[in-house]
Amino acid sequence: MVRGSVQAWRAWRGRRRPALAAALLAALLAGALQADWDFTLISRRAENLYGPLGPGKQRIDDWQATLGRLAGADEKMQLEEVNRFFNARLRFRDDRELWGETDYWATPVQALRIGAGDCEDFAIAKYFSLRQLGVPSEKLRITYVKALRLNQAHMVLTYYASPDAMPLVLDNLVGIIRPANQRTDLMPVYAFNAEGLWLAGSGGGKQVGDAKRLSRWQELLKKMNAEGFPVGPAR
Repeated sequence: MVRGSVQAWRAWRGRRRPALAAALLAALLAGALQADWDFTLISRRAENLYGPLGPGKQRIDDWQATLGRLAGADEKMQLEEVNRFFNARLRFRDDRELWGETDYWATPVQALRIGAGDCEDFAIAKYFSLRQLGVPSEKLRITYVKALRLNQAHMVLTYYASPDAMPLVLDNLVGIIRPANQRTDLMPVYAFNAEGLWLAGSGGGKQVGDAKRLSRWQELLKKMNAEGFPVGPAR
């Protein structure tokens, strides 16, 4: 199993060139994500949508301050600080406990408001934070894996310094960012970002479509748009 895990991660280094339509979509979404975020508006809308922010207001303010401090920093520092921020600010809680659903994808604001989330909420928050800091979409994938030691599904954020690089894994289970070939406890299954959807396999990271196939991703974008983030559903 461990050997298979390393081989699967290595296979994901290939086939990272999106189709023209997907690239255009990514460029449009990139421009929206890098627009200024009005946290006054975002906090006000969050209160209207979800109720009083309580201690979550300070966590959201700290998020804003962290993004401001990291603006213009090198990507290594941005990765480390964003990973550290959410791992410290959010407690792991199951979706059933938090939302009464078996699989709910929370926005970063929803997670910070309650100070908790499950693995995909950590990965989503890190993804949007790094995109806002200017890290290109093609360097980031939200990656669904099997956690072999726990024998359960898990989600992480992966970062590719270059198309052929071994990805780095940003994880809420392991605080230190490590290359994927050192995370032999994880087996990649599929991954996605604004550019597309990939399946792992012997063929090597095959792109099978775009994120429009993921209904929860579309719902997440709609919720963020309602919160005041300048993003909308992918088209």
